[in-house]
Amino acid sequence: MLLRKPEVPPKVLVVEDEMMLRMRAVDIVEDAGFTPIEAVNADEALAILESRSDIELLFTDIQMPGSMDGLRLAHAVHERWPSIKIILVSGKLVPTDAERPDHSRFFGKPLEVKQMIAEMQQMIGQGSLSIIQADLSPVLAKAVQAETRKTPDTSRSTDPASNEFLTAENDNLRLLLEQASIDAEVLLAQAGIDAKEREAADKLQKLILEELHHRIKNTLATVSAIASQSLRTATSLEHGQHAIEGRLVALGRAHDLLLQARWANADFANTIRGATAPYDNEEGVGRFSIAGPDIKITSGAVIALAMTLNELCTNTTKFGALSVPTGSVDIVWKIDEPTERLQLTWSEKGGPSVRAPSRQSFGTRLIGSLGQQLRGQVKLAYDATGYVYALDVPMSSLVAPA
Repeated sequence: MLLRKPEVPPKVLVVEDEMMLRMRAVDIVEDAGFTPIEAVNADEALAILESRSDIELLFTDIQMPGSMDGLRLAHAVHERWPSIKIILVSGKLVPTDAERPDHSRFFGKPLEVKQMIAEMQQMIGQGSLSIIQADLSPVLAKAVQAETRKTPDTSRSTDPASNEFLTAENDNLRLLLEQASIDAEVLLAQAGIDAKEREAADKLQKLILEELHHRIKNTLATVSAIASQSLRTATSLEHGQHAIEGRLVALGRAHDLLLQARWANADFANTIRGATAPYDNEEGVGRFSIAGPDIKITSGAVIALAMTLNELCTNTTKFGALSVPTGSVDIVWKIDEPTERLQLTWSEKGGPSVRAPSRQSFGTRLIGSLGQQLRGQVKLAYDATGYVYALDVPMSSLVAPA
């Protein structure tokens, strides 16, 4: 039997398209003692798997944009790399055992941290979980047999009087149901509602409720991620409280923008102005200069951009240009037509000299994660003239396909 070297932690591939939730999953993997490898979608995950052979566990969300969702990714991974264990998570879908690959596990969002850590450690350390099922099956079989012996079969009766009574009851029930159906049709006709229209309205209501439920669960998972990660790197309880409050307010502003756009394509410039407005409190003189072409961006990009801008604004008011009365921030973006990429630059000026932080906080990680979220690059520069944040991403990551 081969023994794993303790100095080389197992590698876990985390696939999640939402930035905050991916960062949370990465923290869970690290807390379990493993090394996370991040991917935003299935295509990126497959490229990683093809380039390396040390991935032991796939940790993937089911609902993802791109060429395939997480469930199809899980089946593709199971077929090509059967030794890789699989954990599926979702805030909406609950796949059946038949829909999932063999020996995979499913968990609903928001994730319960201790349970996830225990499951990952069990899967990587002890292999297949089918042993548990094999151990329980004889016990379950005996229990079923015992219950069958104890419970009389009432589906058939040999008592003629009993049969006659049941037949009469069934006839009465059938007549009542027929009359109720006629009454319902009359009422609908009087109300001017066609039965087919009512059926369509019921289906639409069900669809809306399911989507609302999904969004609420995803939002709860995001809030949980914000709270846990803010407290994880907080230097004090007060610092953690302020960080959580600021990030939740930023998340709320992003949702306000999406509501105005009906959760479709929101305006890029409005997203930036909405994120920076609370920090631009000088009467008569704006501290921010914002310029760039009009672009409509997807809901996922809106939330990621708004959360990143909140971190940049928080940092500049504490340590950067906006921490002094003379400081200002320039935010400009342009589209490089030949490469179809957007290039945004946040430049601070007139503030104190800045230097790179000594430790990587959650805010620093969040600022750097926007590039990965949008399949682009982020560059940070702590220049003598001020802090500079540069984002370079493909337009296909920002705008919805035609």
